[in-house]
Amino acid sequence: MWKDESETQQGPPTPRQPDFEPSPTSTPASNLTSTISSVANLMQQAAHAMSQLGSPAKSHEDLGTTGDAELSVAFYKHLVQEPECQEESEERKVHLLGFDLDEILIQRAQQNNPLPGSISFITLDVTKDTDRLQHYLDQHGCSHFHLCLCLAVTMWVHLNHGDASLLQLLSRLASVSQHLLLEAQPWKCYRSAARRLRKLGRSDFDHFKTLKIRGDVAEQAREHLEGHCGMELIRSFGSTTWDRKLLLFKRR
Repeated sequence: MWKDESETQQGPPTPRQPDFEPSPTSTPASNLTSTISSVANLMQQAAHAMSQLGSPAKSHEDLGTTGDAELSVAFYKHLVQEPECQEESEERKVHLLGFDLDEILIQRAQQNNPLPGSISFITLDVTKDTDRLQHYLDQHGCSHFHLCLCLAVTMWVHLNHGDASLLQLLSRLASVSQHLLLEAQPWKCYRSAARRLRKLGRSDFDHFKTLKIRGDVAEQAREHLEGHCGMELIRSFGSTTWDRKLLLFKRR
């Protein structure tokens, strides 16, 4: 997640916040969509580079949530354009929060984080702990994050917790976001994940056979976000190297 610091209320700064300290000066909101487009293109390039390095099995969810500090740093540097002077830096102050259920991934990201003052990584279950996100926003007088990235996360919530939890995830992310960049795994990824479990001699995912949301998961996610969450699809960036759609939503 990231928040640029324009369009926020004045509020007391706090040392650590999951997305961005409020500031009266920063990137204008009118430029946000073009910035998101650039971030999406950057993500596409990162995915392509990883596949060229011969590691297609490396899960993109690591990049999208918090498992890979390097991509978060790349996002940050792109957003602030590495300002050359302190004055410019203050005008484009940006903070990033990455979170994941996996404590090991979070610890690794924290250890490899060169910008702890601007980028934070925490262990968080967004389906249960959204009050924590709201608390961060409240601390800084902000109502929403300007941008939330949900990249290759939906399948794991869906398989492990079912249809209701998938929709709950989307609803909760939408409730704290002005913009949401969503990358949902296609149904073939579900089948592949189930096959891998069987090959390992393990039981199938608890909900795999009873899921009602199947087929074009990204399209059904779009229908839920637009029909029930007050969001609208404003741009599709096509598909990643792993054939996953990148969809950008905006709060109405």
